[in-house]
Amino acid sequence: QVQLVESGGGLVQAGDSVRLSCAVSGRTFSTYDMGWFRQAPGKEREFVAAITWSGDVTYYADSVKGRFTISRDNAKNTVYLQMNSLKPEDTAVYYCARRNNIVVIAISYGSAYDYWGQGTQVTVSS
Repeated sequence: QVQLVESGGGLVQAGDSVRLSCAVSGRTFSTYDMGWFRQAPGKEREFVAAITWSGDVTYYADSVKGRFTISRDNAKNTVYLQMNSLKPEDTAVYYCARRNNIVVIAISYGSAYDYWGQGTQVTVSS
């Protein structure tokens, strides 16, 4: 069974930086695209960023482009989300997810992913 465990969240001030990590169990991590999503209170889950299995291509939501950076270390089975210039509207529970390699669904859709972490809370105060 694949497990994803996020860490690195917390309470920060606007303008601060935070790096989230997602450790993934299993020996095939390097063959899967990975994504980060977030869900704020009272809102639907939304796409944040994604990275292909090789790390060569990344995707970002417009709301975080230029502020967030997704990366991965296949030797450590870990994907990261570096978040800079944080804003109060970035407050949410952040989830990492492993993309299903079989279904043909755009990388920014939650339905493209088959395994999810438990989430980590990021709260940005103004």
